[in-house]
Amino acid sequence: MKRLATAAALLLATALPVAAQKQAPPEGGTPKDFRLAQAKTLTLPNGMRVTLVPYGAVPKTTMVLVIRAGNVHEGPEQVWLADLMGDLMEEGTTTRTAEQIANEAAGMGGSLNVNVAPDQMTVGGDVLAEFAPAMVRLMADVARNPSWPASELPRLKADRLRQLTIQKSQPQSMTLEEFRRVMYPDHPYGRVFPTEAMIQGYTVDDVKAFYAANVSAGRARLYVGGRFDAAAVEKAVREAFGSWAKGTPSMAPQPKPVTRRAVHLLDRPGAQQSTIYLGIPVIDPSHADYSALVVTNALLGGSFASRITSNIREEKGYTYSPFSQVSVRYRDGYWVQTADVTTAVTGASLTEIFKEIDRLQAEAPSADELKGIQNYLAGTFVLSNSSRQGILNQLSFRDLHGLPDTYLTDYVKRLYAVTPEEVRRIAQTYLRDEEMLLVVTGDRSKIDEQVKPFEVVP
Repeated sequence: MKRLATAAALLLATALPVAAQKQAPPEGGTPKDFRLAQAKTLTLPNGMRVTLVPYGAVPKTTMVLVIRAGNVHEGPEQVWLADLMGDLMEEGTTTRTAEQIANEAAGMGGSLNVNVAPDQMTVGGDVLAEFAPAMVRLMADVARNPSWPASELPRLKADRLRQLTIQKSQPQSMTLEEFRRVMYPDHPYGRVFPTEAMIQGYTVDDVKAFYAANVSAGRARLYVGGRFDAAAVEKAVREAFGSWAKGTPSMAPQPKPVTRRAVHLLDRPGAQQSTIYLGIPVIDPSHADYSALVVTNALLGGSFASRITSNIREEKGYTYSPFSQVSVRYRDGYWVQTADVTTAVTGASLTEIFKEIDRLQAEAPSADELKGIQNYLAGTFVLSNSSRQGILNQLSFRDLHGLPDTYLTDYVKRLYAVTPEEVRRIAQTYLRDEEMLLVVTGDRSKIDEQVKPFEVVP
């Protein structure tokens, strides 16, 4: 018995080193191109466009009515008026109360929500497939026939005031507000937050006027994805939306972002961290270089394996979650690197960020490094197309920016077509660090001297 135990121990001891050896993960599969089988698009006589996308085996249907009526259509004294309009649209129609809308949607196995974004607003729902035509009618009622109950306005304004107070107290929101204010002077994209007086002053008549000027069939597109009876849904769409007035085209002002190397410092006495926004205006998705810019951003700071993240998070320990992105709106975009860094290393963090930008401009990445980033981007793109909502989001993005179908169908190919030298060219052309806007929120008494060297180009 003792000999058996000894033999077993010897066997285990010899097996452990083999089991402990690190095994290389299997090669990932080849990402698939975007495909939309049997999608149908139609336009109603009033100009409203409709896209029907059969997808998946789950008996559910997702619908999104996208309307070109967003914050970009607000005037200087109307910040968040579009948001308040969206809030009030959920409070009832001329035929249904807010409770009836919620109960009706819940009875279909789903919900209905109104959301407002910079360029457009959405009325959306997700229901069991058999109720798809009924959801079309419910969405049409909410979009076309809001009752604007004045009794709900004080509560909704109070909710918005609470949101404003919370967001204005957060360093990330404060820094974003200043970053956008400086980059977009005298444009709605530069007006992130309203004043309390603005919110307090809004009336139901203000909301009605904004709705009348901006919400109409000619600015709307309905996306339907999932399992549904196409003939029944199309019939419901024509009946529910066919008589909706066409309205006027979107007349949003064209942004003219500006930037120059300067430090804008917001003081938060006693802050243990500094919040950094460093960025520059870049191209929008309609530009031929956009896909290469997306790849360059992911390699530089827009992924967990990116250079800036590896530098100031993994190697230096200056910050926990640095991140860069290409932030886009209609015919507009900017690149921005953000990070919340320990106060004592604010200047050192900026030095390392600029060093990584300069390094990429001076020397192209290796083929292996680039391939890893391309695999990551292709994989996330495939994942984003693996749900009904994801597919509709892709189509809405394509249509907002006026892109061809090939933007989606050839997206993966374009990612892999980017070369190391092209990444270097993109960094040189668009990420001009000598022109970058820098906004830092933190304890001025501790970071003022740290950021002064970055006020001008060395």
